[in-house]
Amino acid sequence: MSKKDKIYKKAKDSPENLTFNELCSLAEHAGFEFRNQSGSHKIYKHPVNKKMMNFQPDEKNNGKAKKYQVKQLVEIIEEYNLMEG
Repeated sequence: MSKKDKIYKKAKDSPENLTFNELCSLAEHAGFEFRNQSGSHKIYKHPVNKKMMNFQPDEKNNGKAKKYQVKQLVEIIEEYNLMEG
């Protein structure tokens, strides 16, 4: 299983345990491009479906990704089959 597949499986199975860096990495594996950063907020945009994602670490949870943001990214990945190929 590739690294991107492992991160994707972790995001689906245990979104509360995904780190912020893993979330950003997963977005990039799914084709999102980093646009800019404002403070702790990182903004990504997908070049094909034009979806925008805004991520920031959950400071109250040791820098883990925010669970709802992980779920939103997984939903978009599944809706547009972004992990295929």
